[in-house]
Amino acid sequence: MKRRDLLKGLTVLPLAGGILSGQSASGSILPTGATATAAKRDLFKELGVRTFINARATLTMMTGSLMQDEVLEAIKNSSRRYCMLDELQDKVGAKIAELCHAEAATVTSGAFSAIMLGTAGVLSGLDSKKAAMIPHLEGSGMKTEVILQKGHNIGYYQAMKNCGVTMVWVETREELERAINDKTAMMAFMNCNTNAGQIKHQEWLEVAKRRNIPTLIDIAADVPPIENFWKFNDMGFDLVCLSGGKAIRGPQSSGVLMGKKDLIAAARLSASPRGSTIGRGHKVNKEEILGLYVAIENFINTGEQEWNFWMKQIAHIENAVKNIKSVKTRVFVPELANSTPNLEISWDPAVIPFSGKQIQERLSQGEPGIELNAGKNNISLVTFIMVPGEEKIVASRIKEELSKA
Repeated sequence: MKRRDLLKGLTVLPLAGGILSGQSASGSILPTGATATAAKRDLFKELGVRTFINARATLTMMTGSLMQDEVLEAIKNSSRRYCMLDELQDKVGAKIAELCHAEAATVTSGAFSAIMLGTAGVLSGLDSKKAAMIPHLEGSGMKTEVILQKGHNIGYYQAMKNCGVTMVWVETREELERAINDKTAMMAFMNCNTNAGQIKHQEWLEVAKRRNIPTLIDIAADVPPIENFWKFNDMGFDLVCLSGGKAIRGPQSSGVLMGKKDLIAAARLSASPRGSTIGRGHKVNKEEILGLYVAIENFINTGEQEWNFWMKQIAHIENAVKNIKSVKTRVFVPELANSTPNLEISWDPAVIPFSGKQIQERLSQGEPGIELNAGKNNISLVTFIMVPGEEKIVASRIKEELSKA
């Protein structure tokens, strides 16, 4: 290429890049009109993807929850500049750790990722050569067994198995004591299934500490209450795994691994941006890291106000339907996981001859579609993941369907 052609190309490229990113070549923001067309595009509509009001749950298959404006602003602003990923993880991890009473923390690509990276860190310690060997543990010198209660078998133990370990299942204190041996790498605990296991938190920790075994607890969907951010660190668990995309409303593909400083450092040996490790595919970008940090900070500061608002939304829906013939309502909060206000609406099938499933389907197929939970002669819902104002639509549609029925 001739010199004048090269120079010509270099002067054109920044301008083209600026236009594509919403910036001029000088770095200033383009006039609103320059990006208005892109902002107005409804990609869901273009692609024919059905959208709905989520009154059901923060399920991954339903794309979790919706991010708050402060989180979206953090993502947008951070997307326009570069930084070194490890430095950002260091700084954000230190802030999250301080908020959550942990020695250290790191942002992961979800709670499952936090469990997997935490397990990898326990196995390898601070030995990068061992980290590169996972999940091929045979002949590595690493321990190979993780103990979990049978009542805690909810499938997410696969995150640990991905590291090559063997799961050892126990039910009683006696079985736990017998299961511990020189191959035991870790004792894991699934908080949402606390009541399904015979051994509770304190007893689990007492055995682990006496036998010098690291502990990990999964609290993926267990905030709120707000104090759960730090409760399990204060209790003494070595590693705590949290989802960022549930009620916290950070990026859906984000999570937190927090706990002991040496174990967090060890986990990061298996995490992106390092290659040739089991966690390379668990990449988390700068926008997600900062978005989750803002979401956690915001939730801790405003969680009580949020709770009061959710209760008002629940009350609005309850008041709209409770006078329909035979309808009864009940507001409840689950004890462990997903502990947010729920509204159950039930009815006498002799008066309203539709099942919960039929009402659920009518609401789902309506316009707009509404997704909620169904029982035999009842439906139940949450409001904390709705856009403010959607509770009015939900109230009107449920009232309409029950009244017609």
